[in-house]
Amino acid sequence: EESIIEQMVEKFKYEFDSTLLLRASALGLSVHEVLTMASIIEGETRIDSERSIVAGVYYNRLKKRIPLQADPTIQFIISNGPRLLKRSDLKRESPYNTYLNSGLPPGPVNNPGLASIRAALYPQKHKYLFFVANGEGGHIFTKTFTEHKKAILQYKKMREEKKAYEEIM
Repeated sequence: EESIIEQMVEKFKYEFDSTLLLRASALGLSVHEVLTMASIIEGETRIDSERSIVAGVYYNRLKKRIPLQADPTIQFIISNGPRLLKRSDLKRESPYNTYLNSGLPPGPVNNPGLASIRAALYPQKHKYLFFVANGEGGHIFTKTFTEHKKAILQYKKMREEKKAYEEIM
């Protein structure tokens, strides 16, 4: 175990080079903050083209002092996950609960890959404040809460249709 951890740390030091350190400094972020943001991005999407968009959403929310409301932070605090989250999960007391607490959580919620680290350091500039799963592995990004509610309804409808189809088959 110790050898594996040492290898992971050495790989991190190699990948998180001086260019990335300078970028973090230019953004006013510590390495710890970058890794914390990257871990949330890692938990949100596996689609590389979405990572910087997701990062932009979270930085936009931080700038506007809107809670991140990041599901990966909730997955981190539940003991029987990962699973579909319930409303009661969002109310769990924890410094990692980004539905109840503003700002970044105290630390990373997983081990982010280099693509998520780069996204945390080079977020896409846009006006999106929300996103929801599109049911096909990606997300629908929206600027207003009204648009977000419509996207949620669209996702729920798609999920119900998929469930009905699977019951028939």
